[in-house]
Amino acid sequence: MAWAEMWIGVFGGLALFLFGMERMADGLKATTGSKMQNILGHLTSNRLSGVTVGALLTAVIQSSSVTTVLVVGFVSAGLMSLSQSIGVIMGANIGTTITGQIVAFKVTKLALAFVAVGFSMVFAARQERLKHYGGILLGLGLIFFGMNVMSESMYPLRSYAPFLEVMQRMENPLLGILAGAFFTALIQSSSASIGIVIVMASQGFVSLPAGISLALGADIGTCVTALLASLGKPRIAVRAAVFHVIFNVVGVVIWVGFIDQLGQLTAWVSPHRVDLSGIARLAAETPRQIANANMLFKVTNTLLFIGFTPQLAKLVSWLVAEPEPAAVQPIVVPKYLESQLLDTPSAALRLVRMELGHLGQRILLMMAMSRQALERRDVELFREMEKADDAADILHSEIVNYLNLVGKRKLTNKEADEFYQMSQAADTLEGIGDVLETDLCELGLKMVERDLHPSETTLMILQTLHEEVYLALEAAIRAIVDDDQRAAQEVISLRSAVNQVVEAAFLRKSESLAASGVERLEILQIEFEVTDKLKRIYSLCKRIARLYVPKEV
Repeated sequence: MAWAEMWIGVFGGLALFLFGMERMADGLKATTGSKMQNILGHLTSNRLSGVTVGALLTAVIQSSSVTTVLVVGFVSAGLMSLSQSIGVIMGANIGTTITGQIVAFKVTKLALAFVAVGFSMVFAARQERLKHYGGILLGLGLIFFGMNVMSESMYPLRSYAPFLEVMQRMENPLLGILAGAFFTALIQSSSASIGIVIVMASQGFVSLPAGISLALGADIGTCVTALLASLGKPRIAVRAAVFHVIFNVVGVVIWVGFIDQLGQLTAWVSPHRVDLSGIARLAAETPRQIANANMLFKVTNTLLFIGFTPQLAKLVSWLVAEPEPAAVQPIVVPKYLESQLLDTPSAALRLVRMELGHLGQRILLMMAMSRQALERRDVELFREMEKADDAADILHSEIVNYLNLVGKRKLTNKEADEFYQMSQAADTLEGIGDVLETDLCELGLKMVERDLHPSETTLMILQTLHEEVYLALEAAIRAIVDDDQRAAQEVISLRSAVNQVVEAAFLRKSESLAASGVERLEILQIEFEVTDKLKRIYSLCKRIARLYVPKEV
């Protein structure tokens, strides 16, 4: 046997197969990423909807490992409850069966046609969406072509007795499950593992019992990625990963004693090739049978477990208890930023948008504190504002660092626009915090230390200005979080009201200056500066608003 040539073909075909899956998944995520986030965003606690979403999501991205990593990230960010995650993880196991079904249909003859059409679309299409569709076709073609290369390279092994003996041993459930689990943990994709098993079956190397054992093992091996993703994450995220392990392992244990029965049922419902005999018939029938068995046992497991979702949630909560609270807590930590979602930019940017809302609420609180501190002449409240700005600075730094990581990924045009908007919004919010903490705090403390008192009329004007600017800041934050053009226009529409109050303040100061002596100059100067700083905050709010209003508007 030409061993070198054969193994080059096998590993080269495997490389094409895995690269094709990655290329197809990238194209699918790029074309459906935002829809995928909307589906997850509107997910309810309904168990069936969770299973459906998990199955659809996994069918799109072609890997239950990636789905579970996404779920761990969403649970950790507080976007999904543990009960919701359980339904999605159950559905993810069903979604992986789609790849096996596609591979079982022998469409390798179309492989190069898919590659040619997909390549042409990627490099010739002008619209970005068409390029992504081309990437999907190119990836699909590479999957089929890689299968074909592996299949042809393995053909000489049909007459190699030692290899056939090894494959026969895979009928032993323990050996088959261990082999499937190890290989899946190695390549991080149960869909790819099942695809390769089906390719081997198409050459007659894998019997139906052996194929079922290897598929069961792949179900266990895929848990490794989720466990790794949960390391260092909040307990609720660890619980989601632990459930994934429990569900898959217990599901495999249930079927270990019924592999023969599952094989008989699958053989009965699958197509038969009575016109063939021997290894030719085995090669023709077994791929479809393995794909059907894989789907059958995963759907059955989901139906068995779905009625016990609340009990399973309680079980994993008991297994993964909350840790004792740390003695020293950090000033502030991001609520939503999750590193697991960086490879899905649409999801990562959604988390950034939510974290900007978290930052915005802190800035909004500082704005309210500034008014109270000025009215009450409260030194302690000014000090609290300084601490609040320290926390805002930390959040800003975390957001910027996370955005830098997102920016290193391949972004669509829409994602690139969102990336720019969020970068500018983060810096502007941080700038508003600095005006509040550095300028207004300093002016307020100066008034208290020197016992300077604005007139009642001036206080009323400043209160009105403060209210208008507060409304503008609130609307600007809504524009960021909800990508709300109407909220952005609301900020800009406040310009007239703000200008009127500012003009009234300056007119009042001019009148006071003309009627006052030298002793009033200092308080008038501070009043002027407070007005100017509030106007500066409004200008920064307008800067945010312009990011979310079309240029023509």
